[in-house]
Amino acid sequence: MTNSVKTIGIGMGADAEKVITSACTVNIPCDIVCYSRPGVASVPRGHPHVRLTESSNPDATLVSDLMTGTINAAVRGSLPGEITLQMLKAAAGVTHLERVALLETAGGKKFMFAPVGIAEGWTVTDKIALIQKGRVLARRFGLSEQVGVLSGGRFGGVGWHSVVDRSMADAELVAKLSGAAHYEFRIEDAIKSCGLIIAPDGISGNLIFRTLAYLGAGYGHGAPVVNIDKIFVDSSRAQPDYRNALLLAASLLE
Repeated sequence: MTNSVKTIGIGMGADAEKVITSACTVNIPCDIVCYSRPGVASVPRGHPHVRLTESSNPDATLVSDLMTGTINAAVRGSLPGEITLQMLKAAAGVTHLERVALLETAGGKKFMFAPVGIAEGWTVTDKIALIQKGRVLARRFGLSEQVGVLSGGRFGGVGWHSVVDRSMADAELVAKLSGAAHYEFRIEDAIKSCGLIIAPDGISGNLIFRTLAYLGAGYGHGAPVVNIDKIFVDSSRAQPDYRNALLLAASLLE
């Protein structure tokens, strides 16, 4: 590999062939290193830009190589999410990870979306941090910088349940402090003009993502971690392949 060519690492746990196929068929100007346990898979002939790095702990090796600059960006691929993300958090020296996903509807409408992890985005401070960093990503991908904040109900329904009332009050405050718009629970309206949409909390955000990607014929392109100084794109093992995540990582390297 030459120094002028950027290198992306991708983790390979379960579905090793899906990772190899994605690396060999994606069209990006980068070398790709697949991290796996010994003997899990091999790279077919005719793909000099793809190689293997084998170790007994591929998740730790992937994270280490990213932090030391051996690779320029990383994609989780099919490595276990909880273990790999915990290693990344420890190596980056942060108390938590913040992810903003690039999603696409079945009709081809792209937008940034957060939170997508069940432990993320639960406080007003959390949501404002995601908005600040998500706007930067939206700008990089040519999306609108308008932000839509969602909550659990409509103003006309205030008083039906304390949890819903709190969700709406938080959304109002987040919108006021960040210059966003509160769309109540009308995600179908927010998508019309917003390049970044903020879910009420991590649980609803995860459900919205999974419903769009796995039931609604939409796409999840990957979720960059936005509170570390390295490019790490989280990906779901339920995706049909990892080309979108590799394309996203390559775009962030430009």
